[in-house]
Amino acid sequence: MKTRIAQAFACSRHDESALLAATGESMSLNINKSYKAILDGARQGRFVTYGDVAAASNVEWRIARRPLPLQLDQLVKISHDRGWPLISAIVVNKNNLDTGKLEGESLTGFISAVKKLGIPVNDPEAFLREQQQAVFEWAKTAPDELAVEIDDDDDPGGPRFVRYFGPVLSALQSFGGKANPEQVFEWIKENLDVPADEITAVTKGGQSRFENKVGWARFYLAKAGLIDGSKRGVWALTPEGLETTLTHAQALALFKDVRKQFSTTDDEIDEQAAPDIVAGHELFADPERQFWFVGAAWGGNDDQTERFYSEGIWQNGLHNKFTDEIRRMKARDKIAIKSSFVRKHNLPFDNRGQPVSCMRIKAIGTITENMGDGKTVKVDWEVLDPPRDWFFYTYRVTLVEADPDDEMARRLVAFAFAGAKQDYDFWIKQPYFAKKYGPEQETNTLHELFDNDVLETEEEAAAPSYTVDNIIDDGCFLAREEIYRILGRVESKRNLVLQGPPGTGKTWLAKRLAYVLLGSKDPKVTRDRLRVMQFHPSLSYEDFIRGWRPSGDGKLALIDGVFLEIVEAAKAEPDRPFVLVIEEINRGNPAQIFGEVLTLLEDTKRYREEAMELAYRRAPGERVYVPRNLYVIGTMNIADRSLALVDLALRRRFAFVGLEPQLNGLWRAWCVNKCGLTDDFVALVEKRMNTLNEEIGQDRALGQQYRIGHSYVTPSGALTGYAQDWFRQIVRTEIVPLLEEYWFDAPEKVNAAQQKLLADL
Repeated sequence: MKTRIAQAFACSRHDESALLAATGESMSLNINKSYKAILDGARQGRFVTYGDVAAASNVEWRIARRPLPLQLDQLVKISHDRGWPLISAIVVNKNNLDTGKLEGESLTGFISAVKKLGIPVNDPEAFLREQQQAVFEWAKTAPDELAVEIDDDDDPGGPRFVRYFGPVLSALQSFGGKANPEQVFEWIKENLDVPADEITAVTKGGQSRFENKVGWARFYLAKAGLIDGSKRGVWALTPEGLETTLTHAQALALFKDVRKQFSTTDDEIDEQAAPDIVAGHELFADPERQFWFVGAAWGGNDDQTERFYSEGIWQNGLHNKFTDEIRRMKARDKIAIKSSFVRKHNLPFDNRGQPVSCMRIKAIGTITENMGDGKTVKVDWEVLDPPRDWFFYTYRVTLVEADPDDEMARRLVAFAFAGAKQDYDFWIKQPYFAKKYGPEQETNTLHELFDNDVLETEEEAAAPSYTVDNIIDDGCFLAREEIYRILGRVESKRNLVLQGPPGTGKTWLAKRLAYVLLGSKDPKVTRDRLRVMQFHPSLSYEDFIRGWRPSGDGKLALIDGVFLEIVEAAKAEPDRPFVLVIEEINRGNPAQIFGEVLTLLEDTKRYREEAMELAYRRAPGERVYVPRNLYVIGTMNIADRSLALVDLALRRRFAFVGLEPQLNGLWRAWCVNKCGLTDDFVALVEKRMNTLNEEIGQDRALGQQYRIGHSYVTPSGALTGYAQDWFRQIVRTEIVPLLEEYWFDAPEKVNAAQQKLLADL
């Protein structure tokens, strides 16, 4: 059926009888009048401006400027077919009216039209001058009329959207055969006199009536074989569409022919969303289909994009990552090549001077085969020219699977694969982005004012700058295998508590585990993705989760606490990890502070379908869940008598790792190599601290959890004075006061311990 309709209504630009251009009747440019304007100029021996040609049809330049080049191309063909010199050669820019020069795109377009006719051109400027002189000579005996038949039936009836058939073809032809929907909409609004009420009116579904009508025009043109209906995110002409123009009467005939196989009434079309336009619902019809967003840079400037296009593949350049994800890719999955960066200026919304994360979609495609090597898939690519920019909710990791059950991800999928518009208002109103870009955005810190690129780049996300090696280099005295074991627990359980005696480096290690999870300790990364707080007896659910608090206008406002803030941030950047470090997690009342959220922390409950209502809801039915890219690391001092017992429900949701005093070989090497202490002095400190800890551990009133950690006797850097003086100060001002707490009823034990620690020093 497609072929028959396309043949019936394809009016080749090379066929003079069908030359009501894509620029024709609906654009109001009359090719016969254009010919007369050019001929009059040639007979007077002068060049003609583009504006002169448009004025001959009484068309404003703003309307004529896009379709006119197509019509001039048609005149080149007509001239050649009739044996004339190429009459459009004397049409120039008004700035070149005296010289007759063609420059830039004007010259390129003219020569391109000439070469399509098979005419060789070695020197474009010389060829142009030759044709111009020939036109002036030819004009003396040229026919007065072009005599191309034009169908001037103004309104042969039919639904209003049929009027957009020709303009849709014109728009796409002016963009070289393909464009995204937004470009087509804007082209038509710019070049046609579209009623204002049609642009502002919306359907029952909330879609612009104008865009819906244009979408229906595209649907029928696709059914007729003039537009490739299989393309996603880009409207592309078929070879027939590239060579086709339609009068209104022809468009109506095409509509009626297609209509026979489409049963919706005209009135219903006004309200129904055009099939396969911006909504992209058909993308989600297959529950097995997955949506992948991938990078094409293999480090630095080694961009593989062109190779991927030409070979019809996508390959992972990070050989030790994403193997499992790539093995899950399958035929019919959708895939998009993206690149991520930061933009601050010339944005299509008010970013209030803040940098905004941008993801550029450069190509989309359908996976046709998985090669099974955990590295390569075959892809039927469609290059987006120009590429499309998506803001706010962006992916910076090399490979990300978008979750079709997540509303935010669904919007991105519809944008990338179905040409949907991005609703900037929706995103700016999301809690996380509202704080950054809304009218009540947080005031910049002094550091941020001087930091023009405050977001992590795609290259930084692909290559972590902080690893387990950095933890060791920073002064961790645990074995490498033990650090990896702890990391494995937090990555699998997603909630971890580091517990141990005072001075065992719980907070120090918690922050560095967070840096490894984030892949960086750069402030521009940790600023938004790492939050550190401390529980205390007066902390409440209203402080930590959500509660009513005084606002600036003297009223109470429902304010999100630290936990919900980082939850919203993690949802807004689902491909990047977020970490909440809670110091002294048992110093408050965890069960009361977490409330119902304690249930949502469990690893098996970190899904949208497990969402629960909170005690304080912003809207009826509002539900909250904790995303899987949020990790919670707590610290617990088990020696403090003032702390509450940990709720069993909390214990079930957290993995607990005990830290011990590490007066070991790694500690000795650090003190000698980094701090400048002698081997003998370090051995002395180690022996005396171990003796003290043994005594504390055997004390029935205390026990192992009251031992004193290595942090007390580890210099923060190279010592500048005498080591003995440093140790005496540590003992007298830090260790002895702690012992006085331990043995508050036995001062003689404190004195004896002090004497043993400081003997002969």
